[in-house]
Amino acid sequence: MEPRPLDKLTTLDIPTTLRICAGTDGSVTYLLEVMTKQHVDVVTGIQEVGEATKAEAKLLDIRSGDLVNHREVVLEVSGKPYVFARSLAPIDLMPGGMKADLIRADIPIGRILRKYKLETRRDILNIVMKNGEGVFSGVKVLSREYNIIHAGRVLMWINEQFPVDDRWEP
Repeated sequence: MEPRPLDKLTTLDIPTTLRICAGTDGSVTYLLEVMTKQHVDVVTGIQEVGEATKAEAKLLDIRSGDLVNHREVVLEVSGKPYVFARSLAPIDLMPGGMKADLIRADIPIGRILRKYKLETRRDILNIVMKNGEGVFSGVKVLSREYNIIHAGRVLMWINEQFPVDDRWEP
């Protein structure tokens, strides 16, 4: 039987703080602020709305061609990157004003969910070690994929990459 994604975390030789961030079913931004005692900045690389590809539609359980928000950000503390995150969010499933906040791109997703008091859960789909992309290109990263579920639907799909290095040491 294939190990569950969270079971994989117990077998990896990584710092405890990284294990906590990668294993949380809550806000990574909030955890980073608690760990570093500093504000986390969201630096946006890509923010665009487009039509869902077949693969994206399958991932999000929507129709091909439905509008999807594509977002890539880096979570930084004092200019140092801690997380590279890529997200897909079906626009038609966004409650009210949440669409505008998501498209602004400089607000962490956890804060948006809290602002609109959405009851959600995060279902972690996969956790793997791999070579990084984007800001962590060429660096070994812990990569995790998860869905944020609201009212029984996929509200967002997110992939986060955490560099495996000394920034996680106390």
